[in-house]
Amino acid sequence: MSNSNYEAEDIQILEGLEPVRKRPGMYIGSTDKKGMHHLLFEIIDNSVDEALAGSAKNIWIEIKEDNQAIVEDDGRGIPVEIHPKAKVSALEVTMTKLHAGGKFSSKAYKVSGGLHGVGSSVVNALSESMKVEVKRHGKLYWQEYHRGKPLQPVANKPLNETKEKLDWHGQNWPTKTGTKTYFIPDKKVFKDIKWDQQLIINTLRERAFLIGGVYFHFLDHRDQTERHFYFDSGIRSMMTYLTKTKKPLTPIVYFKDKDKEKKMEVEIALMYTENFGENVSSFVNVIKTAEGGTHLIGFRSALSRVITDYIKRAGINNNGKKIEITSDDIREGLNAIIYLKMPADNLQFESQTKTKLNNPEVQPFVYRVTKEHLSIFLEEHPRVAKTLLEKIFLAAKARAAAKAAREAIVRKGALEGFTLPGKLADCQSKDPTESELYIVEGDSAGGSAKQGRDRYFQAILPLGGKILNTERAGLDRIIKFEELKDLVVALGAGIGETLDLKKLRYHRIIIMTDADVDGAHIATLLLTFFFRYYKEIIESGYLYIAIPPLYKVSWNKTTKYLYNDEEKDLYLAQLKAKNIDLNKVHVQRYKGLGEMNPQQLWETTMNPANRLLKQVTIADAQQADEIFRMLMGEEVPPRKRFIQTHAKFANLDI
Repeated sequence: MSNSNYEAEDIQILEGLEPVRKRPGMYIGSTDKKGMHHLLFEIIDNSVDEALAGSAKNIWIEIKEDNQAIVEDDGRGIPVEIHPKAKVSALEVTMTKLHAGGKFSSKAYKVSGGLHGVGSSVVNALSESMKVEVKRHGKLYWQEYHRGKPLQPVANKPLNETKEKLDWHGQNWPTKTGTKTYFIPDKKVFKDIKWDQQLIINTLRERAFLIGGVYFHFLDHRDQTERHFYFDSGIRSMMTYLTKTKKPLTPIVYFKDKDKEKKMEVEIALMYTENFGENVSSFVNVIKTAEGGTHLIGFRSALSRVITDYIKRAGINNNGKKIEITSDDIREGLNAIIYLKMPADNLQFESQTKTKLNNPEVQPFVYRVTKEHLSIFLEEHPRVAKTLLEKIFLAAKARAAAKAAREAIVRKGALEGFTLPGKLADCQSKDPTESELYIVEGDSAGGSAKQGRDRYFQAILPLGGKILNTERAGLDRIIKFEELKDLVVALGAGIGETLDLKKLRYHRIIIMTDADVDGAHIATLLLTFFFRYYKEIIESGYLYIAIPPLYKVSWNKTTKYLYNDEEKDLYLAQLKAKNIDLNKVHVQRYKGLGEMNPQQLWETTMNPANRLLKQVTIADAQQADEIFRMLMGEEVPPRKRFIQTHAKFANLDI
């Protein structure tokens, strides 16, 4: 037992915003790129809430060269009067106190993306500097902060003493009331405070789809990128945008309904395409619920019930053959958007980051609305219903064929007395949390990797060339493709309906290919396979890409491995600055992994102490789906347009 005393003075009380700085992950999910961007989206969503309340028509977002973010709206402006309990300006209370905000009361916001009243104050706590300006009552009010602490009381002056118009890229936008927030994320909290322009643009487009009649204006001063978004038809426009590269099987089915008593409203748009897989986005008060929740459960349950009931009622039996229809069959090729609006003071999310809705009353409401409207649609559109059912029966047949092929492989494996593929050089450890699998391009590199690895925790699976393009293949073909079959068996988690991530044998799966065009193609084929059939592996953070060095620079008895041209040029410049004769410096350009001996491969690419790995994540599943379909799908024109647009940026080493 410990001899240390545990006394009252050991109980720590964190004042103000100290808890946020102490445990930022509790409030924003993580301190990586995703967490940092959550700060910006919290501030943007405060302006969105003003738009939802009918008080704002414009939201401006700027990114400065020093990574300062600026968000302004023409809403009502944060209240600035003295708070009756806190005895300071309501603006200061909002920015410096947790659980303080207008979203606790349904009077200020009927519908809101905010939840705990911590959004602005958390952003303030995790920002190196922050300033908020409020235009209200004919005055400009402002207060500045440093890591969450006010630098002075709220000040004000008449608006006629200030610029009353926002200067936007040479244009003037009148804003008589509103809120403007400036902040720079804290480098002590976030390793990298560089904003991702495309992620911001995608998020603003998404918000604009969800809120008709509101303008979103974006300006990135780093490269002068300017974008403006405005849509009238809401999620129907979003569905058109998200499926623009797909072949439709049905028209867009749209419906919405209300529960007046509980003050809930849901809009749903769905569409079936010829593609595999399911793509569903769910939102609550413009907040994207990446992990779904009760609204998504209600929709999926109703969809399955409506389809199965229709099949029974219509007496359809797939050409006289009995075949079991599963919910996965029904959802193959489905594209759907579920957009729920409900009172802000009644929202229940699983966490502050608002990725999963927990309100139990939502599930039966969405179930009822979906069942009623979708049933009516199918009855009124029998041709569409027939096309849809043909798609579902085809999916069921493919699933049955894949199951038969999978069972045949299992039977064959059992008869021949092996379980793991012969190509696999497995690791000694049986603990998946410490085990890693290298998927290596070619037998030559595979041989070096097998010799250079740490056998205790590193397994090697060589690939004999390019694998099947799984964007164009069903599960039945994948199971029969030798290289992919070996990979599936090595992973040990099954595939399709048998997938069980608890059985996954490695928690680090590392794609290691040559740093050339062919290597990039093989890596893309593997990424396509994982995205389409093992998305759970990516979402769990188990998939990585190894970054081998591009150059080996040697002089005297010194060796330096460099990973790109910029590093090489900088290193050579440093040597030159030291008066080292560059004629005596040997620069070796690696064309492939096979050029490295086992020791070099270990030192540069496999040793956890030295190696560089890129973790594969899915920031936006819909965008990822669109990119994979464009690059790897059957439609040539979208791919041709992409190549023509981006060819000038390519640096090919052929």
